[in-house]
Amino acid sequence: MGNLAIDLATYYQKGTSRGDYSLLSSMDIKKAEFFAVFGRTINDLILRHDVDLEKRRWRQAAGPMIPEDHFDTEFRVKGRWVDGTPEYSFHICGLRSLFPEALFIHIFREVTSVVRSMLHFHQVGGGTLVASEQEAYSYWMRTVSSCLLAERAYGPGVIFRLRHSDLVENPEAALRSVFSFLNEPYAPKCLTPLAQRINSSHVPADFEIDIRNTDPSLIEQAIRLSHHTQTSLQPLEVSPAAVEEIEAAFDEQVQFVATLASEYDKALKKITKFKKENQQIAARTKWVAMEEKKKSAIFRHLHSSWKHSKWLDHLLGALPKNVSKEKDQGDSSKRNWASGSLDNE
Repeated sequence: MGNLAIDLATYYQKGTSRGDYSLLSSMDIKKAEFFAVFGRTINDLILRHDVDLEKRRWRQAAGPMIPEDHFDTEFRVKGRWVDGTPEYSFHICGLRSLFPEALFIHIFREVTSVVRSMLHFHQVGGGTLVASEQEAYSYWMRTVSSCLLAERAYGPGVIFRLRHSDLVENPEAALRSVFSFLNEPYAPKCLTPLAQRINSSHVPADFEIDIRNTDPSLIEQAIRLSHHTQTSLQPLEVSPAAVEEIEAAFDEQVQFVATLASEYDKALKKITKFKKENQQIAARTKWVAMEEKKKSAIFRHLHSSWKHSKWLDHLLGALPKNVSKEKDQGDSSKRNWASGSLDNE
């Protein structure tokens, strides 16, 4: 949904790019309303099908032998849904545009534990998260920095910072603070899922991070930010400068995607033109090859005729010269004899 927010922003740009000649701007549809309509639709769709998701999970856990009527649909209908995608750290501004009433929980965990966990994530069966220690430190820096910026931009009424260490060491107090933030009543049953740890990377206790190929300044910066965030309190006031910064970052993402799409269209047109030119060149080459083939056939015919003519010339030239002379003399005697006979007569 983070990428969806970016795409919607690019569509809104196109729908308002020509003022009164564009549909959205001519209808006076504001950006906030445009986003919120899509957000409400997504929210309704998820809540409408939440029971289907719960039923499928219940069936997988209960097995095929338990009757369908054992599933308590009414009890499982919820008014809230949660999406814990880590990459949403980079899309808080866009998500807030989609869901103006949404609340965000920033679960903060100190950098060393995260890096260790990310390097062993493949053991969970979810594939490799990072290729190196450098990438792990960089990813942690970017996600935490984005969340801290959102804390300053939107304030404690929208974003709540929850320390991972508090959730592990004192889960009840941590969850009570979360429910207070959500303005929901606390229920002791919420502690039940925390009794069993899932999605753990199973990092060995003696595992040491290999930092030999990692930028020392990046490690130092990450450790400093980690310590400051772990020990400091969340800002209580909204920062206008942070609002400008987070909105500028979102606009930059939108512009990048919009430019990327435009560049893709240009590249596609160039490729199409190139293919067309290649087809024309291929057709021309084929025509030239056919013409060359015709010329070659004519040349071979002429060459064969010339060789035949030369053979005849050579053959005639090879005849004895006295044969020709005798032939000429014989013709002359015949003429003389005929002439003398006439005279005698």
